[in-house]
Amino acid sequence: MKKLIIAIDGPAGAGKSTVAQILAHRLRYNYIDTGAMYRAITWKVMKTNVNNDIIAIENIAKNIKIQLDYVDGKTNVFVDGFNVTEEIRNPAISRLVSEIAQIRAIRDAMLQLQRHMATAGGVVMDGRDIGTHVLPNADVKVFLTASIKERADRRWRELTEKGFIVNREELEKEIADRDKADSEREFAPLIQASDAILIDTTTLSIEEAVTAILKNCEERSSLV
Repeated sequence: MKKLIIAIDGPAGAGKSTVAQILAHRLRYNYIDTGAMYRAITWKVMKTNVNNDIIAIENIAKNIKIQLDYVDGKTNVFVDGFNVTEEIRNPAISRLVSEIAQIRAIRDAMLQLQRHMATAGGVVMDGRDIGTHVLPNADVKVFLTASIKERADRRWRELTEKGFIVNREELEKEIADRDKADSEREFAPLIQASDAILIDTTTLSIEEAVTAILKNCEERSSLV
């Protein structure tokens, strides 16, 4: 049976990473977290304190080495050999990543790396422009979404459990602002691919979302 290429897109907090990881585990596929890749390069930008230097940021994009190791259901993220898995989930990076991700040189660099990772198939890749731009010929395309309130609640619980102190109302505004920035950026904006299935997870459990995608994968496998 052909190993599928599965693209999962959607806004922050829709459940992409959780659903994609479970899906990859069930199918015994590799999971590629493109959001973590953009967080990784944002971490590097902040670490080198070049937030406002576009030339320096473009140089980082050309030379950075990002490695994703997906083992036993967990992705470890390395930047130039350093494990930054936990550091890239800091709220400060969440606030900056959308701005950094809009830079063309960064998106070009990540695009080439992401396409290379998917070459052999048998992958589940999630992000914001996977089905429309990174992998337009993916076998299965999914667009996950949820209400802003529900997404803010999920992110608040996640950050609180990790020990961060965050204001729920401010978090909701940040998510709404990021939605706007991602959807309106000039290059590879966040939009649903015309051939993607839409799954609203506002009232769905993770298992229900995974089951819906698996069903679509089974149907697709019978056609290829």
